[in-house]
Amino acid sequence: MAAQALGPIRRKFAPWTDPAAKPFIEFRNVTKRFGDFVAVDDLSLAIYEREFFALLGPSGCGKTTLMRMIAGFEEPTSGEVLLDGQNLAGVPPYRRPTNMMFQSYALFPHMTVEQNIAFGLKQDRMPAAAIRARVDEMLALVKLGPFAKRKPHQLSGGQRQRVALARSLAKKPKVLLLDEPLAALDKKLREETQFELTDLQQKLGLTFVIVTHDQEEAMTVADRIAVMNHGRIVQVATPAEIYEQPNSRYVADFIGDINLLEGRINSTFDHLVRMECAGTGAVVEVDQAMEAAKGDAAWFAIRPEKVAISLDPPAEGAVNTVSGEVWDIGYLGDVSIYHVRLPTGATVKSTVTNRTRLVERPITWDDKVWLSWERHGGVVLTQ
Repeated sequence: MAAQALGPIRRKFAPWTDPAAKPFIEFRNVTKRFGDFVAVDDLSLAIYEREFFALLGPSGCGKTTLMRMIAGFEEPTSGEVLLDGQNLAGVPPYRRPTNMMFQSYALFPHMTVEQNIAFGLKQDRMPAAAIRARVDEMLALVKLGPFAKRKPHQLSGGQRQRVALARSLAKKPKVLLLDEPLAALDKKLREETQFELTDLQQKLGLTFVIVTHDQEEAMTVADRIAVMNHGRIVQVATPAEIYEQPNSRYVADFIGDINLLEGRINSTFDHLVRMECAGTGAVVEVDQAMEAAKGDAAWFAIRPEKVAISLDPPAEGAVNTVSGEVWDIGYLGDVSIYHVRLPTGATVKSTVTNRTRLVERPITWDDKVWLSWERHGGVVLTQ
């Protein structure tokens, strides 16, 4: 019953905010070396039961190594990995309550869909009647009943992905590990499948851990995201917090599109930061509480959609306004991205939603325009 109720209350699902909540998967000061190469560097992390957790980062950042240590395919050089309070050291993969879905799907080409799903159950010597019932349950879950007798080469990429998912879930693991599960799908199908994955995870009430380098995928499916770089976790937070409140230039630049302008702290008082911004040639004011000294190096980070663009000059005394010239325009259908060159030589991007059919641009190349943003539109970063 609890698993069914989880879906409607998903937005209130935040066990990581409860000091009394116990992590379901825990890394304690884990380091993993391959010879002289440090893949994971003294990393600690807590993942909670029924959480959809994403490990996000560029190739070689250590995210897949972390997942393989949960699965048992790698052992930490030092530190501990715990699952449901049990130290996993020395526990072989087949004795762990986990299952892993690989990027390649790894389906048996000579077996039908139902035979692929049943394979692990037969290995566990489950009774034939129970196998049949479980396979039927999985086929219904991933909506592949009519394709039960087909072989992998007779399926589309999306259907093969569902077979691999059904096979991974058939043994009812406590944790499902997903290694770039949607990488082989085309963009439209990948977007559709992302929502199917989240619905499935909420319906089953399982803990999902996904490895991906696709920011949009992580933002869509995950309750929380760990952004990784060089074997370390840079920030762990919800998708909204990662996007709106990045804790460093690395995270700000890695997630989505952003304007990053360098400068120095002018003053900090209460919840207002004033920053001398070389890129804009003016003082930027930001609603933000932070500790910094005057003259400290800083960067102003603001998303293009937070920057308003207009042909009309701002009202007298307005803050956070600059003028420039439209240097380039990118038309993406739903939005247009304006690249505005400022007198300082810096370029600032502004994104405008195309709410009506595009017949004639009110703002076009070489126009003189004014950019503006609210005090709460961006953040000041000192690292």
